[in-house]
Amino acid sequence: MASGYNGVFGAFPYAFRQSRSRLFKSYVVCSALAVAFISLFIVIALIVLVGQTAAIQGGQLTLSRAFYIVVGLLVILPAVAPTLVVARRHRRGIESSPRYEVALAIAGYLFLLSLYLGAVASMPETFVLDGETVARPAPTGLFAPVISLLYAIPQAFSWSVPLVGALLVAAAHKLFG
Repeated sequence: MASGYNGVFGAFPYAFRQSRSRLFKSYVVCSALAVAFISLFIVIALIVLVGQTAAIQGGQLTLSRAFYIVVGLLVILPAVAPTLVVARRHRRGIESSPRYEVALAIAGYLFLLSLYLGAVASMPETFVLDGETVARPAPTGLFAPVISLLYAIPQAFSWSVPLVGALLVAAAHKLFG
């Protein structure tokens, strides 16, 4: 068993070099950029939360801070899973078909898309922005039916959209691996 990388960060260049699928290689790059952006967003949100609640003592605030981290991990793990699985398989010498890598790349891209769609589904009908009450934009254009469907999802269940994307990643691994 050859050691080709050390940890999560080394898995990305290793999977990129070892993969035979151009689509999967593009996913490795896109997912690395997406995960970096999401991680930055979570860190900034956590800093803002700590800054707003620094003077307050109590266990509930610690729980809410930890909740940010847990949610961040639940968002990041399905995005990095395809890269980690492919890197591990190549490192261990487990032969996989190019279809496996393509299926994981497609599922990974769908998961990244589901994060955006989940954000659209979670948008409230009205919200306050810079002291003004603003209504969400009405669905128009080619994707109006999809946006209408996303708006119809109750805000409390908008997390189900990325959950479906994460399940697609797991299904691709199970079916093609």
